[in-house]
Amino acid sequence: MSTKVVLISGDGIGPEVAVATRKVLDATGVDIEWIERHAGEAALRAGEKELLPASTLDMIAECGVALKGPCTTPIGSGFRSVNVLLRKTLDLYAAVRPVRNMHGVKTRYDNVDIVIVRENTEGLYVGIENQLTPQVATSIKLTTEAASRRIAAFAFRYARERGRKKVSVFHKANIMKLTDGMFIRCAREVHDAEFADVVYEEMIIDAACMRMVQDPSRFDVILAENLYGDIMSDLCAGLVGGLGVTPGSNIGEKGAVFEAVHGSAPDIAGKGIANPLALIMSGVMMLNWMTQTRGDAKFAAAATRIKRAYDSALDAGERTGDLGGSLSTMGFADALIARL
Repeated sequence: MSTKVVLISGDGIGPEVAVATRKVLDATGVDIEWIERHAGEAALRAGEKELLPASTLDMIAECGVALKGPCTTPIGSGFRSVNVLLRKTLDLYAAVRPVRNMHGVKTRYDNVDIVIVRENTEGLYVGIENQLTPQVATSIKLTTEAASRRIAAFAFRYARERGRKKVSVFHKANIMKLTDGMFIRCAREVHDAEFADVVYEEMIIDAACMRMVQDPSRFDVILAENLYGDIMSDLCAGLVGGLGVTPGSNIGEKGAVFEAVHGSAPDIAGKGIANPLALIMSGVMMLNWMTQTRGDAKFAAAATRIKRAYDSALDAGERTGDLGGSLSTMGFADALIARL
């Protein structure tokens, strides 16, 4: 039987990288039935009345898994982030962002192999803001014990299951004693009660950023609340070549959405030059997750083949323009397929 996966192409370069990613995954021979749905500005262009239509949410809930391209979010005004709304509505509470040095992509740093685990449903991103006067606005940071314990358990379990040695919790509890104080207290208690075999440390977020750019190889798994995790994900991506070479996933108890974490890049949309690697890597994460949740090793085998293919292609200098190469979006996909 085929496995149903919701495909949300997104905005800007989204449709281009989504087509390339689908082509690569299909070339492995895994039997995926792609169910196409819309989100973001693409949903409005398709005649939907909402940026995140109920039909899209319902189908993700039914299939339990989705692969999503980038969606545009206005800055400073306009509609709320579709990504935030998607994670909140489906309770995709754990954002997982692996960051590692890529074959053939030279940066200032070596031996980077970090996973950021970010609480995805609370913090300042809940969007509780108020305009007190025309000159004064407030934003409320929401933190609960339940969510803090849940994400802590996820991070420690992730580290243990993948043979990782250390979890570093980033916080600002020296200033935000109630919210961040609760977050690290819950992490500490979960660690001591269930995961004492995993090395645990706490670091104030600003000091952690300094340590990160001094020597990122000292970090393994990073656990953070929503805002810090978002910022650290992009900072760490910059250590290995940018958002074009880093995947992302949003995982809940009942399903997961795997996505390109870069923007929709409308300035290059339609030119066929976008790098599809980030979404392809997210597709690899999806295949591995499907092995774990569906118990079918064929997905992991396909994931391994794709990973070897893009490592080999990058080593050989077959890259898109952003990485110093000359391949088009589909040209890069074809280069991977040739290596499968």
